[in-house]
Amino acid sequence: MTEQNKSSANLIFAADLGGTHLRGAVVDRNGVIHAQRKRQTPLESSPQAVVRALIDVANECRHSIGAESLHAASVLVPGTLDSANEIVTQAPNLPSLIKFNFKSALEDKFRIPVLLENDANAAAVGEMWLGAARGARNVICITLGTGVGAGIILDGKLWRGTFGTAGELGHTTLDAFTGPECKCGNRGCLEMYASATAIVRMARELLSSRSDTTLRDECLTAEKVYEAGIGGDSLALEIFRTVGAYLGVGIANLINILGPEVIVIGGGVANGWKLFAGAMREQVIKQASRPLTPMAEIKPALCGDNAGLLGAAHLAWFRTTGS
Repeated sequence: MTEQNKSSANLIFAADLGGTHLRGAVVDRNGVIHAQRKRQTPLESSPQAVVRALIDVANECRHSIGAESLHAASVLVPGTLDSANEIVTQAPNLPSLIKFNFKSALEDKFRIPVLLENDANAAAVGEMWLGAARGARNVICITLGTGVGAGIILDGKLWRGTFGTAGELGHTTLDAFTGPECKCGNRGCLEMYASATAIVRMARELLSSRSDTTLRDECLTAEKVYEAGIGGDSLALEIFRTVGAYLGVGIANLINILGPEVIVIGGGVANGWKLFAGAMREQVIKQASRPLTPMAEIKPALCGDNAGLLGAAHLAWFRTTGS
């Protein structure tokens, strides 16, 4: 890395603040990641713990490449933002941030401009910039992680909605009456059927009645269910088919409403693409297919876990330089 590239004019600190993990990176304006770190998201009730963790990760990344300073920072939040004031208004997996003056607290510590953005919005921008949706202008990027989010790009522009609430796909309702209760307070949200949290919940609910599985309740994670599915475990395969079916219904609703060119699916759960894609496509065709209507292309993300970080950096460049 050259001395010129190390200057603050060329580097953005981008952070993806997930419900489980915090990932940070130093990214240049061409989308090259020069340093990257990952750690557990602080579980303390104090939002200051999250601020401290972000500062620590930024400093680790910066010091690892010998960069003295940064141009700006961009932090992704798994929830809804007041786009005018950049206040977190809803974050079921990180409730300590709600109504906390997060942007100001970060700028006080970073001493550089800070952009807050929804994580799924940034992932959509990243995939349109350098990933699976490159060249498309009407894109929906679905992020399957601890929760479920969606970033919407219409006519080449990120669509946040009037109050910054657009794209909350995880909290669209599939079963309002008998579905499991979601952290948002409603029942039957898509997030309760198609997220890492949902995979663990479904596995635990079914384990006691199944003898045809290698899964165990102790230290159960979505990754372990995925690994079991790859190995042919019948319960794990059933769970991923269920994930795919519900996800397909959610996608069909998006297609019927917005008519996108491309739908990109990313996030940690998307690693199970081979296990859920068949059931997903079956429901999409059943629910959204119309005679003589072109079907949206559904693709796995190309940028992997870095889609949000790349999108965050791209948005920060545009916000601070206009290009």
